[in-house]
Amino acid sequence: MKIILADDSAVVRAIFEQNLKNYPNIHIISSVSNGKRLVQAAKESLPDALVADSDMPEVEGSQTLIFLSRELGVPVVILTEQNGQNAQKFSNSVSFIEKPPLNSYTKEFFDSLVEKLANLTENRPKKDSSHSERAFSGKTADFKILCLGASTGGPTAVSDVLKGLGNNFPLPILYAQHIEIGADKAMAQWFCSVCPNIKIKLAEDGEEAKAGTVYMAPADKHLVIEYVKSNGNPVLSLSNEEPERFLRPAVNKLFRSASKLYGKNCLALLLTGMGQDGAEGCKMILDKGGYTIVEDKSTCVVFGMPQAAIELGGAKEILPRPEIPIRVNELVRKDGTE
Repeated sequence: MKIILADDSAVVRAIFEQNLKNYPNIHIISSVSNGKRLVQAAKESLPDALVADSDMPEVEGSQTLIFLSRELGVPVVILTEQNGQNAQKFSNSVSFIEKPPLNSYTKEFFDSLVEKLANLTENRPKKDSSHSERAFSGKTADFKILCLGASTGGPTAVSDVLKGLGNNFPLPILYAQHIEIGADKAMAQWFCSVCPNIKIKLAEDGEEAKAGTVYMAPADKHLVIEYVKSNGNPVLSLSNEEPERFLRPAVNKLFRSASKLYGKNCLALLLTGMGQDGAEGCKMILDKGGYTIVEDKSTCVVFGMPQAAIELGGAKEILPRPEIPIRVNELVRKDGTE
């Protein structure tokens, strides 16, 4: 059985590695110190199971590990400071084991751990190709549009994501950002200076959005998709409709229009921001068969908007910011080009 071990303590990892050598059916193929490395190792190594501490850098507790297990389709044993057996109800691919003090690891503990691993992998359900394999194999729907939403901390977050997308991005990108009146032109110019790999402009009413360009909603205008041309490109509309929850532009307006016109071909990212804007739109995109990624709390300036989407059931994946452009490229660049 191939397992990945994740704990921020090098001493604990050494204890596990030393003791698990005594079990000939257990092979530690990777030992990592934080959540980001855990995700990367799991994608690259295709383990049979994960053993991960519930409290380590870049992982927001047990719930994130449960979500990770579901998305990867890999069983996980979570090491917790308190007995968490009752948390088994969250997933039939997750088990909890109480983590002993540093000087109290025993053979009985490791026997119990190995037994849990054996039970999880033996009872592991077959992968659902529409869910687990789609989530991490790169075999995805034919996405035709990428939508972005952000608020507080958004410009820096969005620039980080855009820079990570590389050159010649194959989709049009529509971007709604809460912004003060009069600041939009300067922001678009700033994006152009810090993201030379991609074209960024303020959206214009009636224009056709094309691949490799970011169309940003102007201040005090809702950005929506009017219709989709036969070539698959959206034709944009700038609206003076009433603010939604005091916001214009509103991320929800953009996301809803994209979900209605693109359905399963819509990919959306919801980044750092205060409030709940974008949550409803994310849920609608998922309900229509599209795909959503929201920024993890660990990298958000304000976790409000992503958290609202998660709580509403609108998040297909939850990733820290550096992981987001990597994941987007996996989803849309089927030929591996950048």
